[in-house]
Amino acid sequence: MRRVVEYLVTRVLRSRLGLALGIAVLVLGIVGAARLVAGPTDARPPLPGGAVPPISTSDAEAGDDGLTVVEEPSPWTSPGAPEPAEVARAFADAWLRRAGVTAAQWHDGLRPYATEELLDKLAGVDPAGIPAERITGEPRTVPVTDSLVEVVLPVDTGELRLGLEAEEGRWRVDTVNWQRG
Repeated sequence: MRRVVEYLVTRVLRSRLGLALGIAVLVLGIVGAARLVAGPTDARPPLPGGAVPPISTSDAEAGDDGLTVVEEPSPWTSPGAPEPAEVARAFADAWLRRAGVTAAQWHDGLRPYATEELLDKLAGVDPAGIPAERITGEPRTVPVTDSLVEVVLPVDTGELRLGLEAEEGRWRVDTVNWQRG
């Protein structure tokens, strides 16, 4: 038995194979220790756009019925500034206004309601290609975070989905999606 141990120590552990095995055991030990120290992680996937998922709360110790309450984010608007649905409606009115206007006039009509990034994307767009003519219902606001919402506007050919973001409490349209109805 002693010869086997001497052989392992002198030949195997000092060889490349032994060195590789030693490093592998060391790395696995460090990773395992780090995971034990770090504790559990949140396994929920991130939301689109880097949005933070809503936090759920329950109070089982206080005799709660076990139902989870999810608090929806509340969009924040600066005092005196229009709400997201108002901005979305004004943008949609300007977006649908294409009769008798040039592409440049149409683009300038969007400027008060859109982010610079969206205006850059819409540069050169021919308003004659807009797939709708009129708004047919009231806007529906879907909060994502306190500074990001989606406003859905029914139009004669489907739905206009506008993504709005707030900078310092002032809402601007950042994305435009149209879905056939």
